[in-house]
Amino acid sequence: MHALLVEGPKALPTLASVPDPDPPPHGAVVEVRATGVCRSDWHAWMGHDPTVRFPHVPGHEFAGVVRAVGEEVTRFSGGERVTAPFCCGCGACGECRAGQQNLCDHEYQPGFDGWGSFAGYVAVPWADVNLVSLPDGMEFSHAASLGCRFVTAFRGMADQARVTAGETVVIYGCGGVGLSAVMVAAALGARVIAVDIGEDKLALAAELGAEHGVNAAEEDPVEAVRTLSKGGAHVSVDALGSAGTFRQGIRSLRRRGRHVQLGLLLEEDAEPRAPMHEVIRHELTVLGSHGMQAWRYPAMLDFIRARDLPIHRLVGERRPLADGGRVLASMGGFAPLGVTLLEP
Repeated sequence: MHALLVEGPKALPTLASVPDPDPPPHGAVVEVRATGVCRSDWHAWMGHDPTVRFPHVPGHEFAGVVRAVGEEVTRFSGGERVTAPFCCGCGACGECRAGQQNLCDHEYQPGFDGWGSFAGYVAVPWADVNLVSLPDGMEFSHAASLGCRFVTAFRGMADQARVTAGETVVIYGCGGVGLSAVMVAAALGARVIAVDIGEDKLALAAELGAEHGVNAAEEDPVEAVRTLSKGGAHVSVDALGSAGTFRQGIRSLRRRGRHVQLGLLLEEDAEPRAPMHEVIRHELTVLGSHGMQAWRYPAMLDFIRARDLPIHRLVGERRPLADGGRVLASMGGFAPLGVTLLEP
């Protein structure tokens, strides 16, 4: 198969011919029809993730068709249209038995712990636990755009923060995960304030349900949010992943507010200083959110369908696999408008 192979940290990925993967006894091989390019892939390419071993094939947001299964797999036989969480659970450890496969003791992430979906095929372990059948009529591109961004936002808003109608939610960063969070929070009935430094992203956030947009390059976003929300947001989200937006999110909250960290904090931002005086004094809650379990996908897909969410608006450019190296390298700057998809 063809794959985007990275020989070492920061080395430009090249299109190479590599062996097709074989399914493990409990796993499956999926023919990739579309795969998203995520900033997490950029971190892996940069060498920020200690689990990545080079040479490496990135990619973890994908949809496609099952082409082979191991002898222990019972739910799939081949030909099914599927996607999978980026954090795959084993199904047998304590966390998995409790329903938290996204927190599996033996978690496997395609594109990090092993070769990923910037290729013709990708292997998915524990297929009966992790593969998700796509609804009839859902395009591979739309399924791939849900990737880690929409599912992370859905879990963060619906399961972690438990946003309710009438609450104010502020979202810092309007890349893929931020725009997904805007869409989900608005669909849950919240009043959404979007914060970014790009007017194009703020405009798209408004189209997806944000009532207000704040350009952080032109005004103090914390003050703006506290004014617009009449005292502070009930929920804040750092969808960018920086020490600055982490602190701004917490300082945007009203008393007993909840902060949800969706953006990865790595490298120099890995251990940000938290305004703990405000956390303690105002009894704030700081929540993490890591992927989502495969068994929650049907509820998420029902949520999308019932509210007629325009998930197609999350799709940005569609590029051939050969362009993936340039797309990946560009992720070090500002996120593109919408999810860039590679289509092998």
